[in-house]
Amino acid sequence: MSRLLLGTAIADQEFEGLRALLYREAGITLSEQKKPMVCGRLGKRLTKLGLANYGAYLKRIESGQDPAELQTAIDLLTTNETYFFREPKHFEWLRNRMKAAPAGRPFRVWSAACSSGEEPYTIAMVAAEALGDRPWEVHASDISTRVLETARIGLYPLERAEHIPKALLTKYCLRGNGKYEGSFLIAKLLRQRVQFRHMNLQRPLPELPFFDVIFLRNVMIYFDADTKKALVERLAERLLPEGRLVIGHSESLNGLTAAVEQEIPTVYARVRVAPR
Repeated sequence: MSRLLLGTAIADQEFEGLRALLYREAGITLSEQKKPMVCGRLGKRLTKLGLANYGAYLKRIESGQDPAELQTAIDLLTTNETYFFREPKHFEWLRNRMKAAPAGRPFRVWSAACSSGEEPYTIAMVAAEALGDRPWEVHASDISTRVLETARIGLYPLERAEHIPKALLTKYCLRGNGKYEGSFLIAKLLRQRVQFRHMNLQRPLPELPFFDVIFLRNVMIYFDADTKKALVERLAERLLPEGRLVIGHSESLNGLTAAVEQEIPTVYARVRVAPR
């Protein structure tokens, strides 16, 4: 069996096949400029499997006989850039909304593309501070099983704590020592409040509660208009009547769908259609 040399170019037909597969499975559109990224992320995998080229790998994951390898390919090709308290104005807005929420039921937030967990743990810190002993829930999901493993553990390199306010870092994070030197762990009292689950947002949603706030930030920049529209409409159905959808500052839903309307930049309210 010949071995694939790292850096081997991907043929146009092979790239088109992988691009179509990623779009079909995850709704993500890859541009031509992403060819080096595809080679860089899949090259070592092909070598490990003893496959001679990307066409052989594509055939393997498209056959339907190796769903675990298909998930591995999705994990490798999904971009997961995130950090604690990213776009901090969103968390100031969330804190104020939580404080103003009526008591009597849990305040629920869903981090719909949670990556390695920094966003839902940030939400949990805000909730713990704003709501105290009042009930609250943080739900988190991602298409990548690889990043979800990191998220559930809650252990991060110390440099990832850069944007966490010092008071919250002291209160909700534990500094590692010994073999964990140079890392920090999210405290158990927060880890046990965040419910992580594997989910493909391009598929029909599983049974979920209704949410006060859904975060879907910096994800739809990889989607075309039809994919974004369908996704936003699915998510809007899981919002409470007074619920809000939060997207990234580089994104916009204006003119995309009538399911939501902009309240302030990056924050959208659900539009309830009156019965005929």
